[in-house]
Amino acid sequence: MTTIARVETFLVAPRWLFVRVETASGIVGWGEATCEGRSETVRTAVEQLSEVLVGRDALRIEDHWQVMTKGSFYRGGPILASAVAGLDQALWDIAGKHFGAPVHQLLGGPVRDRIRVYGWVGGDEPAEVRDHIAAAVESGLTAVKMNASGRMSSVASVAELDAVVRRVAAAREVLGEDRDVAVDFHGRFSLANARRVAPLLEPYRPFFLEEPVVPENSHLIGEFVRSTSTPVSTGERLYNRQEFLPVLQAGIAVAQPDLSHAGGITEVRKIAALAEVYDAQLAPHCPLGPIALAACLQVGFATTNYLIQEQSIGIHYNLGAEVLDYCLDKTPLTFVDGYVERLTGPGLGIEIDEHAVRTADKRGHAWRSPTWRHLDGSYAEW
Repeated sequence: MTTIARVETFLVAPRWLFVRVETASGIVGWGEATCEGRSETVRTAVEQLSEVLVGRDALRIEDHWQVMTKGSFYRGGPILASAVAGLDQALWDIAGKHFGAPVHQLLGGPVRDRIRVYGWVGGDEPAEVRDHIAAAVESGLTAVKMNASGRMSSVASVAELDAVVRRVAAAREVLGEDRDVAVDFHGRFSLANARRVAPLLEPYRPFFLEEPVVPENSHLIGEFVRSTSTPVSTGERLYNRQEFLPVLQAGIAVAQPDLSHAGGITEVRKIAALAEVYDAQLAPHCPLGPIALAACLQVGFATTNYLIQEQSIGIHYNLGAEVLDYCLDKTPLTFVDGYVERLTGPGLGIEIDEHAVRTADKRGHAWRSPTWRHLDGSYAEW
C-alpha cells in the first residue's frame, strides 16, 4: 500500500525544516521545506497541505503537485512553494524506495556519473579571501563562490569599487587558471553599481556573476547581461517557470532554482527544460541541509544542462549541526576531487538518522535573516 498515512515536520538546527511522509505500508520519504528565517510559517503550510495528501496514493506525484500549487485561489510565493517542495521531495523519495531505484532513474536515467560541486568562501579583506580559498582548495574543491561586497552605497565610490576588484583578484591569484570563482552580488548592488563593476571583473574571468539585481527588479537584468561578457546567473528567489521565463529571455546563462523553494523536484525539472530552450545551464542554489542537497543531485544526474552544484558542508553559519550530521551514512554526499559520485541508493539515495532528527526537533531553532541597510540608509539584502 502506498497510501499516505502520516505527514510530520521537524525544525532542526542550524536552520532547516525537514518533512517526513509515511505510507500505510511503512515506506518513509524525507523532504526539506526550509525557507531560511520563515520555516515556522512553512511548517504551518505543510500541515495545511497534508490535508490533501493523507489517504491518497503517494505515487501520484504530478497530480499531488498540481493540487498543492493550483488547488486554491491564492497561489505562489516562497512559503507555499517551499512547503510544496518539501512534500514533493518526500514523495519522490517514497517512489524511489517503492520501486527500488534512485530518483534519477525514475526521471529517465543518468546522463552523468558525477557532479561537480562548489562551496562558499568568506573574507572581507584580500588576505582573508586568500586564506579561505586556500582552505577550500585543500579540501578538494575546484570551484568556490564569494560575495562581491558587504554594504555598498547606492552609487559606489571608487574605493568601494576597487575593494570588490581587489577581493576577486585575490581569489584568482590563489585559484590559478584551472579552478573557478563565482561572484555573488547577492542583490546588494544597485543596477548602476552592478553595471560599473562587471567590466572591471572581466580580466579575472569569473565563472558567473550571481543575482546582480534583486528578484523584484528582474525586469532590469537584461540591461546587466548586455553590460558584460561574463555569464550571468540568478534564480534562488524565483519560485516557478513563470518567474524564470523573463530572466531567461533576458539572456542569463545560468538558472539557479532552489529545490527547497521552487516547488521541489517536479518543478525544477521543468525549469531545467525551459532553461535548455534558452541555452542556459542549471546550477541549483543549495546552502541547506542533506535532503535538499540529495534532491538537487538526483535532478542533476538526470538533467543534461546541469552545470555545477552548490553545497554548504563546513559553511560558517551551520551552527549547532553540520550538513552530514543527520545522515546515517555520510559516504554518498562526500565529495572527492571536487565531485560527488552518482547516488545509487533507492529514493533520494541517503539514509536519514530519524533519532537525531527527532532529538534536534525538541530543541528546535529560531534562525532569522539579519536585517541591515546600505551605507546610504536604504534597505539591502543581507
